[in-house]
Amino acid sequence: MSQSTGLRAAWPTLAIMIGASVWGFVWYPLRMLAAAGLTGTASSAATSAAGCLFVLVLRWRSLATVRWHWVLPMLGLAAGVTNVGFVWGAIHGEVMRVLLLFYLTPAWTAIFAHFILHERLNWAGGALAALSLLGAVLMLWSPQFGVPLPANAAEWAGLIGGMGFAMSNVLVVKTSRVLPHMKPEMRTAVIFAGAALFGALTSCFEPMSAAPAGEHLARVVLLVLALGIVLGTNNMLVQYGLARVPANRASIIMLFEIVVTALTSWLFAGETPGPREWAGGACIVLASLLSSWVHRAQDARKGVAHASADASVMTHADASRTDDADDADSSGPGGDDGNGGGNGDGSAGGGTGAGPSRARNGARAMV
Repeated sequence: MSQSTGLRAAWPTLAIMIGASVWGFVWYPLRMLAAAGLTGTASSAATSAAGCLFVLVLRWRSLATVRWHWVLPMLGLAAGVTNVGFVWGAIHGEVMRVLLLFYLTPAWTAIFAHFILHERLNWAGGALAALSLLGAVLMLWSPQFGVPLPANAAEWAGLIGGMGFAMSNVLVVKTSRVLPHMKPEMRTAVIFAGAALFGALTSCFEPMSAAPAGEHLARVVLLVLALGIVLGTNNMLVQYGLARVPANRASIIMLFEIVVTALTSWLFAGETPGPREWAGGACIVLASLLSSWVHRAQDARKGVAHASADASVMTHADASRTDDADDADSSGPGGDDGNGGGNGDGSAGGGTGAGPSRARNGARAMV
């Protein structure tokens, strides 16, 4: 019994780790598609469309929870920029450098969350963003050019894709707030649909040298469908883990993607990071780790504040019930109305205190 309980407790963590591993390896089948003649933008569109279709078929009942809001097309657009940037960069550039530029999320998230979620940018957030950008400067600085900018189009794609990733994470939080009854798998479908549409649009500007045909076309179709199913399942698997693992721990587990990418890029592409890549990557990873620790400390302080507020409400409710009981002895039925009001206030106060804490955990888990 204890072993089964331990396995159930470990499964959400394992789900996130599996998801990170898949994302750390997915660049390789994307390069296989490129070798078969499918461009990066077309690969992004095809695999995302397959993933969206898979999610919709599997969770079609959740379509009833979707309601129109302006944030949905914005989320789809951000997801499209994310997917095209990562896929195109991973196909045409050094995978590890592209991924590290993609993972500059602490910097972009702090900026986007300030303007969209109205989160105040404090000194800790600013320092983490600066540390993350310092990692990029260390990695990108070149004695020949001196200016710490991406060296080629693939690295620019990874950088822009990372900005899209931060924006999509912030918009996921925004969506959960403005559409609280929308099922998480429908957010996944919106993300895949946006990536498919944006990928199809950008593929019009990237000519295909030789379209797959015959046996190659059959292999490409099978690989696209397989990738769509794997990515759709992987996304829902990660959503399952994020809903059950504390946000600070989840964000640390997600960094396992960098480890898997470093290993697979060395094994399958012969890419070995140099000292500058290691130094810059260490700063970016450290910024992500410290971001988790800072957010955990902020959540703990807010939890204490909410607990104190709830205690005050309960004390006030108890005092109200005592006063109402005294009034009931003297005024009869009128005391029942007062007691009912006191319980209602107490319940509402407790709910209000708990609600923001859950929303905050969800935000940090996604970001």
